[in-house]
Amino acid sequence: MTLSRTINLLLLLALVVAIWAVEVVNIFLDHRLNAYGILPRTVEGLRGIAFSPFLHGGFGHLAANTLPLLALGGLIAVRGRGSFPGVTVFIIGVGGAGVWLAGRTALHVGASGLVFGYFGYLVARGWYERSVLSILVALAVILVFGWGMLFGLLPTSGFVSWEGHLCGLAAGILVAWLTRPRRGEKRAAPRHAPPGEGG
Repeated sequence: MTLSRTINLLLLLALVVAIWAVEVVNIFLDHRLNAYGILPRTVEGLRGIAFSPFLHGGFGHLAANTLPLLALGGLIAVRGRGSFPGVTVFIIGVGGAGVWLAGRTALHVGASGLVFGYFGYLVARGWYERSVLSILVALAVILVFGWGMLFGLLPTSGFVSWEGHLCGLAAGILVAWLTRPRRGEKRAAPRHAPPGEGG
C-alpha cells in the first residue's frame, strides 16, 4: 500500500474516532452540543456547517452512519493521490452550505450528509472516469447502498434531515465533476527515455 493511501485511511479512522469521541462527550452533556448543528438561515447556524458531521442524536444514530462512512470513505481513501481529505472537506462545506440555505428551520446534525456525499462521489467517478475499476466500484456501491440511499432522499420523517442527504449527495457529485479527468490530460509515457533525459 502506498504512503498516500495509508495516510488517507488513517485520516478516515481519525475522523470516525473523533465523531465517536464527540458523541461520548455529548451524551454526558445531555446532547447540548447539538445546538452547534446547522440552523438554516441564521448566523449562529453557520458554525454547524463544520460541526454538524460530528454531532448525532445518540449512539443508534451514530452507529447507523459509521459502517457506510468507513466503507464508502475507505473506497475513496484507497484511491490515493490525496483525494480523500479534499473530497471530505468539499462535501462537508458545500453540502452543509446547501442545508443552511435550503433546509427546514430545525437543527440538522449527523454524518449522513457526508455518507451521501461519498456515495455520490464514487458513483459519479464511475461515470466521469469510465475506467473498468471506477465503474466496478460505482456498480458495487449502488448494489450495496443504493436502495437505502434512495429512501434517505425522501422526506419520510420529520426527524431525518433528507435535505442534508440531498445536499451531501449533490456536493459529492459536484466534486467528482470538478476533479474529473480532462480530455487529453493523460498522455502515454514513452517506453524508453530519449538519450540524455533518463534518470
